Amino acid sequence: MTVYGGDFLGDTQLTKGILEGCVLAIVSRGETYGYKILSELEAHGFSNVLEGTLYPVLTRLEEKGCISCRRGKSPYGPVRKYYTVTDFGRKYLSEFERSYKSITAAADSILDDMNNTDKFEGVNKT
Repeated sequence: MTVYGGDFLGDTQLTKGILEGCVLAIVSRGETYGYKILSELEAHGFSNVLEGTLYPVLTRLEEKGCISCRRGKSPYGPVRKYYTVTDFGRKYLSEFERSYKSITAAADSILDDMNNTDKFEGVNKT
């Protein structure tokens, strides 16, 4: 879907916030690294996330104290960064999940009303 000549969810704050929570959820499963996180995101439908988007998210999560990072040897070449979730990160993830579910339930309720009733007279239902 395009709106005003751009991708509707392309680089919005909404997507960034959701992506941050999803990245944290992936890291919370166990120690991992950037390429593996990107692969996991893509497998779940985040097909447009690139390294240039992921690494700032990881940096923000590290600065917030949600994840820790260590450098280690890769079996396939250069040293890579490995990420793990912190205790604070687990609490942050729990709060993200609660907030996400609450917000999406409210949005779904409004969108369902628009699509299933005539409550919103004058609204174009395309």
